[in-house]
Amino acid sequence: MTIGASIFIAAVGAILRYAVTGSVSGIEIPTVGTILIVAGVVGLVAGLALEFSGRDRDRDRVAPPRDRY
Repeated sequence: MTIGASIFIAAVGAILRYAVTGSVSGIEIPTVGTILIVAGVVGLVAGLALEFSGRDRDRDRVAPPRDRY
């Protein structure tokens, strides 16, 4: 999950948790919002940890073989 997608999911969750007053039979909308907020925050932390892990991503890639002509 990218950082932008995580922020989007957390924002949708916050809207469902705090702004939606409607109801759906069998579904607790504020609970779904809380779950989305938690999932967005976990994804954001994981995305930031991978982004700033300090490893050089270009170094891990294998260069294609060169022609020696």
